Parts: sequence; C-alpha cells; structure tokens
Amino acid sequence: MLAFDRAVLGIEGERSRMGIQDTDVQGADLQGIGLRGLGRLAVCLWLVMCGGCERERTLESFGGPTMGNHYSVVYARDATTPDRAHLQSEVETVLAEVDQQMSTWRLDSDISRFNVLPANSCQYMPPAVLELIDVGRQLSQASNGAFDLTVEPLMELWGFGAHASKTQQVPSAPQLERARGLIGYRNLRIDGQRLCKDAAVQVDLNSLAAGHTVDRIARYLETVGVHDYMVQAMGEMRVKGRKPHGAPWQVKLEAPRDDRETAQRIFQLDDYSVSTSGDYRDHFEHGRHARSRTFDALNGLPVSHALASVTVLHPSAMMADGLSSLLLILGPERGWSYAQEHQIAAFFVIRADKRFIIHSNASFDRLVMERPL
Repeated sequence: MLAFDRAVLGIEGERSRMGIQDTDVQGADLQGIGLRGLGRLAVCLWLVMCGGCERERTLESFGGPTMGNHYSVVYARDATTPDRAHLQSEVETVLAEVDQQMSTWRLDSDISRFNVLPANSCQYMPPAVLELIDVGRQLSQASNGAFDLTVEPLMELWGFGAHASKTQQVPSAPQLERARGLIGYRNLRIDGQRLCKDAAVQVDLNSLAAGHTVDRIARYLETVGVHDYMVQAMGEMRVKGRKPHGAPWQVKLEAPRDDRETAQRIFQLDDYSVSTSGDYRDHFEHGRHARSRTFDALNGLPVSHALASVTVLHPSAMMADGLSSLLLILGPERGWSYAQEHQIAAFFVIRADKRFIIHSNASFDRLVMERPL
C-alpha cells in the first residue's frame, strides 16, 4: 500500500434559495368568466407556482466513515432530485462494493483472496479490479517500475501493510532483498475476465482505489440527475457544476510554508478531480531521520528526495490519484519533467532547508482561478 498525506480540501457554501416570483393578475373581470374560465385560470396559476418550485435549489450533504477513512457528498438539490436518504444508501452501496473488491484489510475481499494464491494461478475478477490493474501497469511502465501495484510485501516489511505489526522499523539488507524478490508488476497479466500471476506477487490497489471510488460515486449521481456536486472519499475529490446560487465550488489546498505552519490556497474548479500525495506530515521517525511512507519499488526504500507533496488535477479522480503517486515517487526533477512532457496539471511543494518552495506548471494554472487569501 502506498500511504500518502492528502490535501485538506473543503468547501465554502451556505444554503441558498432561488425566490419564486409572484405573479399578479390585474384588471381581470371575473364576472361572466364561468367555471371553465376559472378552471383555466387556476391551472395557469398552478403552473406558474409549480414552475417556481421546480427552480428552487438548496445545498444538501451527507457523509460518514468508510474503509478506515471518511467520505462526503455535497450537492445542489431541486424538486426532481431523489431524497437524501436514498442517495446516501446508494452511495454507501458503492462504497461497500469497492471495499469487498479491493480492500487488503479484509481477508474475504477479491484482492485478498487473489493475494494468497500461489504462483501460476488465476482468479476471476470484477471488471473494476481489472481496470485498475491495467491502469497500474501503464503507470509502472511510465516510471520504469518505480510505481508498482505489487509493492505490498515492502509495506508489510516496513510495518505499513494491512497485516503488519504496529511498529515501523528499518529492515535488514537480507530482509529487504527477499521482499524485493516478491515484487514485479510484470508478473501480473489479464486473461479475459481473470487476473493471473506468474509469481507469488501480492497486489495493493490503494494508490488508485480511492480515486476510482470517487469516480463511481460521481457516475451514480449523474445517472439520477445530480449534476452539481462535490464528492470526497479517502482524501480524493471531484467537483462539477455550481452551488445553488450559481457560485463555483471552492477548493482549499494545503500548501506548507515552513515546518510549523501551513497556508491554504483557495481556487475555483469545475468538472475536475483533485488528488494530493505527500509525506511532509505523513512519515515515521527513525533515529534522527524522518522516513517517508512512499516507496520506490525499484530499490525497496522510502523515497528520500526533496519533493514533499504533489497535487494533480485531472478529469478522472482515479488518474489524478495514480498520477500524484507517480510524480511523488519520481521526485522533484523527474516528476516535474514527466508532468511537463505529458501536460499533467501539477502543483509541487519542495523542501528547501527549513522552508518549502511551491511550483505550479502552466497546465495547473490554466485550470484554476485563485482567490486571494
């Protein structure tokens, strides 16, 4: 599992209503209209009032715990939107399905059952799992193997895996060498609807699963007519549309200035996802050294470069999730070059002595309209 510190993202918004315009009927002589005329007048007045009701929109929200973390959905509701309890029930069905398919923390999940299989085994997998495996393979190829979905043995060895001891420790060289021998995305292959392993590798989808979850929730909302929303799950976020009174969604991004303080950058966003991977707060101490919880699969070690965090904007939350992980592993120079070459909207926070240097590329700047603090 690749463990990351996620950006503190939030919303600004108050409940607002679109007023119903009153319509006066002036100069009407009701004498001689008759019952049919009165009926027509009543229908017209009802249509005017009902039309106003349908235009009324409010800001609604719900959320709760999920997979050891939290999720929230904030959305613009009108008269045609399903009630909040129904929406929450359906969203939590999605969350439960992802947990059943991809969690390494439950022994009965699809991915956990695959992980205990020996080499040269195959298992039928849900299409969603196969999609993430394919995306992970592409990211592994792009990073020459530094990003790898089979990094689970390293996480367990260093004390961060789902079944590791609570104590983080630096492994010995022989232990590290044995763990590295159990890693390799090339040992995974997809055969129709089956996932197969040519060696006894173990898969951890956590660097993609949270973003995938956000995408699935957003797709569900679209199917029931909710087109203005902010969805967050396990640190990943997607926003689309506007709040009820027409203002854009506000995204708050944590941007550290020194070792003690953080400053928030606030910007507007529409129809994009946000993911931050970083370790400037999420690390463990060993002696006098702070070690990252993000690992380079090529050497089996925590990354030790100066890149503290990376934020990526992308239409797909899953791709934003994976790309922010990839750029963090590559580091400040190679990661920046990769983002520039592939036009990835990226925001880098780099350590420099006891302060942080912030860089955002043109692809990022074009997408955000920053509001002064």
